[in-house]
Amino acid sequence: MLITKHTNLLVVDDKQPMRTVISSQLRAFGAVKIAQVANGREALILLKNQPFDIILSDWNMPVMDGLELLKAVRADKMLCHLPFVMITAETERGRIAEAIISGVSDFLVKPYNAKTLLKRVEKALSWKPRNISAMPSVGTSSSMEPERKEPIQPTILIVDDIPDNLQLLADLFKDEYRVRVAHNGKKALDICTSENAPDLVLLDIMMPDMDGFEVAKRMREHPESEHIPVIFVTAMTDNDTRLKGLELGAVDFVTKPIDPDVLIPRVRNFMRYVELHKQLQDDYDSMLDNARLREDVEHITRHDLKNPLSGVIGLIQSLAEDESMNRKQIDQLRLAEETALEALNIINLSSELYKIETGRFKLDAQPIIIGDILRRIAEICRSTFNGKHITISVATDVTSVNREIPHSLGDAMFCYSLFQNLIKNACEAAPENSRVVVTLIDSDPLEITIQNNGVVPAPIREHFFDKFVTHGKSSGTGLGTYSAKLLTEAQNGSISLDVSDEKNLSTVTVRLPRHREISTKAAG
Repeated sequence: MLITKHTNLLVVDDKQPMRTVISSQLRAFGAVKIAQVANGREALILLKNQPFDIILSDWNMPVMDGLELLKAVRADKMLCHLPFVMITAETERGRIAEAIISGVSDFLVKPYNAKTLLKRVEKALSWKPRNISAMPSVGTSSSMEPERKEPIQPTILIVDDIPDNLQLLADLFKDEYRVRVAHNGKKALDICTSENAPDLVLLDIMMPDMDGFEVAKRMREHPESEHIPVIFVTAMTDNDTRLKGLELGAVDFVTKPIDPDVLIPRVRNFMRYVELHKQLQDDYDSMLDNARLREDVEHITRHDLKNPLSGVIGLIQSLAEDESMNRKQIDQLRLAEETALEALNIINLSSELYKIETGRFKLDAQPIIIGDILRRIAEICRSTFNGKHITISVATDVTSVNREIPHSLGDAMFCYSLFQNLIKNACEAAPENSRVVVTLIDSDPLEITIQNNGVVPAPIREHFFDKFVTHGKSSGTGLGTYSAKLLTEAQNGSISLDVSDEKNLSTVTVRLPRHREISTKAAG
């Protein structure tokens, strides 16, 4: 058993009775260290001040709900490793898919018993952090459709002190359901609180020693049986009896003598609910499994594509700088380089951007000779926009005393993608026979400016870096500047736009952290 007296558990639910029930169930399995809070905000405060091994959170809560808490936990470098079990009655597939994408460890569908809680907690304690990738259409993709499991035959417990009644009811349902019988209240309670509890109880009220009301009352007091629906089967029909039964959680009353045409449809209705509940848990389990399988495949695919693609780009760049190459060969190599960079950009946009958006990207910062990247992209764009007769220049401002070559600290492939998008965007916006000037300023942080003639239209200036914002381009997606912003910020940098209507200029400035431990000197 993975739960021990040393396991630190955090229970998050806005309802005090539910927190108490969950905590009691956990203590029954050996847990000692259990903290309780009423919402996600309180949970975050507590998580930042003391260690926990697992979070069990309700979904719908005021102030900060379970999904918001999950996203905040996964976005925090100190907390993102924690297993997170979402306790929910949610039936909207799109929201379930969103929780899966956000990194939920497991679901516990209400209502549930203590045995199910233990199973989910122990499973979650074995969970390892994963990066669920972007899905084509949240909650609707065929890849998210769960695999149906074979249904398990539901169980009915029939409780009556008269053998003939037990036999009559058992015969009515034995062909459709698994039927168990109890001739007194004590045996009924033993069955309801066992590991193999029934899905529905048909309960007589008038029995010796312990009547049906007492059985129902004790069922509601026990965590293993409190959720089991009860249908009272009784000769008592007065309003006081019905009211008392409802107070004890009865879902229906059926009057003796039994009319099969009345009882069978009512039982079937509640059994459909039971079956739907079980199927819901199975479906969510399958959705989680499918998402994790899909992640593994996509991770391998992207890893297998990205590494050799980076190698191809490096090889092309080396060949293009070989003095034995003629102009035509160099142009062809630059075209191949542009194609490879575009493919790399697609990979970054399809995978890494989603991790950044959901706060789960982890930067492995390395020193980058940013000037080389800018010059290579400029060379590609000169060829691409040759028909517009645009002059593209790259200026390097090396001002440091030791004349060190400026290195940024970040991800080289991200820099390729973001500057390719920005320089290409500037070239597309610039009028024919104009200039695009790329300037690297040797400061701390490093500053890279991309300036072009023509101004960004006033209506989109404030939203220039927002998603899907575009203007005047029939094939534009509005993702170029948005992705540039995310890729910049993922490297702990910043990006801004400055527009001068007077000078008819638009300037995008990217600031990236400077790598300080560089010994390479600039030539001359």
